[in-house]
Amino acid sequence: MAATPSKFNTFCFFKLPSAWWSGVRLRYIDENKAVTTVTHRWVNQNPFKSMFWAVQGMAAELSTGAMVIDQIKESGKRISMLVQNNNANFSKKARGKITFTCEDGHLIAEAIEKTIATGEGQKFWMKSVGVNQDGVVVSTFNFEWTVRLKS
Repeated sequence: MAATPSKFNTFCFFKLPSAWWSGVRLRYIDENKAVTTVTHRWVNQNPFKSMFWAVQGMAAELSTGAMVIDQIKESGKRISMLVQNNNANFSKKARGKITFTCEDGHLIAEAIEKTIATGEGQKFWMKSVGVNQDGVVVSTFNFEWTVRLKS
């Protein structure tokens, strides 16, 4: 059974409480795309009255990682996952509701198939773009995920 936003948000409450309390929520997920949101509030702001960069990072990472988790579960294999590298660009102050979208889910299946076939770890980059309510890009995050078949 495919994952749902409700299941992932419950998962976040128990396993990623800092993301949940900061307001990070998964809104949509399928095999190719995931969407998360987070709203600027007092609890997640920086001294400049905009959203703290790490809160944006949690929302961006969830938009990529939720699809990795889902596709690993669908494979039926024991596979570990880890962010090995990341980078980000901040182009505007993040205020109001920020929506992060990742449309790189197509990269995951190939990496999972290769790690199952070879037993070797696989790496792939996924991008998540955060936009404000006006549709203006506020930040772009790139995450290098690694997947490896557990022994």
